[in-house]
Amino acid sequence: MSSKFVTYFTFLVTIGIVGISIISVIFPALIISTTYEFPNNLEPFETSPWALPIILSIFSLLSLGFLYKNEKLPSFLYSGIKFILNFETSKRVTILSGIIILGLYIGFSSNELFLNEVNQWPDYLILEEALVIWPSTDHSSIYVNEQNTRYVRMMLLDFSQEFLQNIKFLPFVASILVIIFTALITIQISKKRFAGIISMIILLQSITFTDFDTIAVYENFWVLFFLISLYTIQKRSWYISPISFILSIFSKAFVITYFWINIFFIYRAEIPKKTKILIMSSYVTMISIIFFIFQNQSSIIYDQIIKIDFNSFLNGFTGWGNSMQLDPFVMLSIVPLTIGLFLKSLKGLKQSDSILIMIMGTILAGPLISLVTDFYFILPYRFIPFIVATAIGVGIFLSKEN
Repeated sequence: MSSKFVTYFTFLVTIGIVGISIISVIFPALIISTTYEFPNNLEPFETSPWALPIILSIFSLLSLGFLYKNEKLPSFLYSGIKFILNFETSKRVTILSGIIILGLYIGFSSNELFLNEVNQWPDYLILEEALVIWPSTDHSSIYVNEQNTRYVRMMLLDFSQEFLQNIKFLPFVASILVIIFTALITIQISKKRFAGIISMIILLQSITFTDFDTIAVYENFWVLFFLISLYTIQKRSWYISPISFILSIFSKAFVITYFWINIFFIYRAEIPKKTKILIMSSYVTMISIIFFIFQNQSSIIYDQIIKIDFNSFLNGFTGWGNSMQLDPFVMLSIVPLTIGLFLKSLKGLKQSDSILIMIMGTILAGPLISLVTDFYFILPYRFIPFIVATAIGVGIFLSKEN
């Protein structure tokens, strides 16, 4: 299979999923009016207030890119864009900038560690009950039992509460590390330190990320382990990748839908073919172990919540639009970014395809979960990996032109 074919295929699939998601924002009732099982008076093509901003944003950003490529912009604007695309920071300046950004973030967010989470999210009561009986799954409520099947997550939360005397502390540390690994992956792919700084800023401007960064019941352990599994693929310590992915799954089973994102990252990684085979083999072994564990221990719980419904799969695409209205920058830029990453790949930066797959996979995960169960709601925090992918994508787009 040629590399160019993979690039085109990846782009077409990603733009298709992104397009469906954008359409669900422009026409909020389009999907649900056709899948709702009861009579309704919904107007499928009634537009939302976001329709005009989305269309203008797509047109403006694509026009800007086209004019820049053909050198039709005013000289000051053309020079400014060219300067940004070729600007780089030294290693020392990059580290100092990262420390300043993290310092400001920690300073503004640390007061949230002392908020009573019961007053923030009612679901915390379920987590509280689960921690009382942890590690047992012998409770009358399936919701409590399901919490305690997330072994890694519950172990970390229990440690944070019992030994650090603040259940929010380790979730906050995990969020800080998510920011750091977002920057590291961006630098790893783009080969540009300035791009890593940009990715940190893009992530921190996200309301979704900053709303959930210190929340114990919706912690970011799973996101952190997932990012570590991607970052270590191109390191000598590649064997950490499948281990970290296992930790991610046992922090949130939802991550199993990201399996093929990791496989594609391995495929596009700049590593020897022999190493790729070894990593992929380790992932196959890992999935077999996970299947065995779920079949013999967790299936009692998960078998009760499986319910296949294709209409729910379609309705799952509306979850992205509902959540991303809190993050207008991401929603307004995702279509031009997808096209931009495709062009980057055609120019030779083949790992841009990996970020396209990450964008597509983190959107599609919601509908896939909705397809097999109605036990979970597609809450905004589930799209934090998507926002991370967008932040990395913007950084990569700003990588050196040459």
